[in-house]
Amino acid sequence: MPAVPTPILKSYEVTSVDRKEVLRYLGYRGQEVTPELDARLDDAIARCLSIGKPRSSLATFDIAGREELPDGTPQVDLKGTALVLQGKSMRRHMDGAVRVGVLAVTIGMGVERELKRLSLTDHLGQVLFDAAATTMVERAADAAEATLVGMAAQDGLYTNFRFSPGYGDMPMTTQPVLLDALDARRRLGITLSPTLLMTPTKSVTAVLGMFTTPQKSTHASCADCFCRAFCNLRATTGRTCHD
Repeated sequence: MPAVPTPILKSYEVTSVDRKEVLRYLGYRGQEVTPELDARLDDAIARCLSIGKPRSSLATFDIAGREELPDGTPQVDLKGTALVLQGKSMRRHMDGAVRVGVLAVTIGMGVERELKRLSLTDHLGQVLFDAAATTMVERAADAAEATLVGMAAQDGLYTNFRFSPGYGDMPMTTQPVLLDALDARRRLGITLSPTLLMTPTKSVTAVLGMFTTPQKSTHASCADCFCRAFCNLRATTGRTCHD
């Protein structure tokens, strides 16, 4: 029986978010932003950054094989875990991969409680805070992805981008098995509703492939990489993931 990889628990310091991304989540399309709204948005971002506690649980699994189920659904099997990756999207995303990085990340129940409070007291404040929190958890996911990219690079592997349950035809039923593979319910306090939605709602799960050769999605430089703010690969190894 293969040894089950022990998930790594990490905390991240997210001290800023891209204001343009917050506006994008608000549906901003060049409309005028009044000074009052501008100030409230700044307050929502600052409040979110002060409350959010980004943490992740992550692990890597070797690919044991690929098969097709009796109904024709492609499946990628991972060693040492009950987690399997089903669907045509996963067959394409993991084509040629030798290993899979798996992550779960959340910014915590403090943010969840604040969203609940605002929903009862300040609807506009809730909308602004929600957009800031969504941007923050994506930054936390960037940080977790950077950890997996670094782990791959140390083994001479290259990665593609993260892909979450519910994207493409990757089923949402992947969610509970993925969380169990990372012990994320106990470690991060993530729970699932009967419809497989996560609480805290500002949580992200995802997988990415690890390959022996660079991928089309491998960033050609650090300048346009979402993970650059959290990457310590150059500092620790003197190289980058695209070298």
